[in-house]
Amino acid sequence: MKTWLPIGLGVLLVLAGGLWALQGLGYVGGSSMSGAREWFWIGLATIVVGLVLAVSAFRRGHRPR
Repeated sequence: MKTWLPIGLGVLLVLAGGLWALQGLGYVGGSSMSGAREWFWIGLATIVVGLVLAVSAFRRGHRPR
């Protein structure tokens, strides 16, 4: 349980960050975030945090014993 929870959270952060980045670039419409460049940067930062969280949890859970 200690490994899959942060990996799952990291994946969710990557997906949400990707959506926010695409909205910020104007590729996904229908919200006030669409076309607002700051959401691209927020999304990009969220993707990086999600990747770091998921990769570090994966590495901790798969150490050679």
